[in-house]
Amino acid sequence: MKTTLSVIKADVGSIAGHIKPSDALINAVKDCVKQRVGNLITDFYVGSTGDDVAILFCHNNGTGCEELHKLAWDAFIAGTNKAKEQGLYGAGQDLLSDAFSGNVKGLGPAVAEMEFEERRAEPFLLFTADKTDPGAYNLPLYLGFSDPMHCAGLILSPKIGKGFKFVVMDVEHVESDRTIELNTPEDLYDLAALLRDNERFVVSAIYSRATGEQATVASTTRLHNIAGKYTGKDDPVMIIRCQGDFPATGEILSPYSIGHYVAGFMRGSHTGPLMPVKMGSIISYFDGPPIVSAAGFCVHNGKLTEPVDCFDHPYWDYIRNKVSRKAVAIREQGFSGPAMLDYKELEYGGIVETMKRLEDKFSQ
Repeated sequence: MKTTLSVIKADVGSIAGHIKPSDALINAVKDCVKQRVGNLITDFYVGSTGDDVAILFCHNNGTGCEELHKLAWDAFIAGTNKAKEQGLYGAGQDLLSDAFSGNVKGLGPAVAEMEFEERRAEPFLLFTADKTDPGAYNLPLYLGFSDPMHCAGLILSPKIGKGFKFVVMDVEHVESDRTIELNTPEDLYDLAALLRDNERFVVSAIYSRATGEQATVASTTRLHNIAGKYTGKDDPVMIIRCQGDFPATGEILSPYSIGHYVAGFMRGSHTGPLMPVKMGSIISYFDGPPIVSAAGFCVHNGKLTEPVDCFDHPYWDYIRNKVSRKAVAIREQGFSGPAMLDYKELEYGGIVETMKRLEDKFSQ
């Protein structure tokens, strides 16, 4: 049976600043979506990470379905209306257009979609991140799919050992999608050369070289490239099929123990360690730190199991403590050097205007 998984996520309102959407907002989104179960969609899941609401749709309409994207848009509008009714902060923040135009890509929400033939058992992971950008997934994907220090299957499984094809997008090329395909292991160093630049080159998909089956799809939306100004961090989503001919669940999760430094934190303009958190976690310290949650599912005949919280385990408490120490360490540096993003990446308008004003005061 062919199944399509589509995850669409947006910030449409939050309590007390960039903290968490209200229960009423989430329920408004759910109420809108559940009306289409049985005709447009076969199943769905709605959850939150930080101040973002993510909708996971299960259906058989293929990727880019206009009617499905319209449903997501309508659900976020319903959430926005509830946010306005409650006086929440940032109501409709990620909806960068006044009207739906056939596809939510380019309108603000983060989107990741994948169509595949269901295996007998079809486990997959849904990653949702907040207070960071799509490049936050680069290192975990590189390590989880191409480094045997994390993915033991590369040396223990003949099919996995054939490697993977990475599709990498140049997200600074806003006129059209500009991508490159690189194969591991032979293109490993070229892949590393690109993925070191998280703000420009982003993994958009990964395919098994043994079977040709798609393993991963990730969102590549960068809001400042759409709006031309800071409207919020990009807060990416990702779907990864796991087990069998793909890396095991534990191999995919392993790189998140690093707590690697990514863009994000306060006003989307700083550097901070990515913290793996429990589902439904809020945003707190310095509007951060950047966080990622992982919900595990199985899908069968278009129906989802209940989610399992992959980071809800005592081991990850230890990692969260480590990440907290890393966050405090870099925050002690304040605005100086690598603690704040490079000037070209700063998304908040105030400092841009300040630099323009100071330019005329320089003498030579």
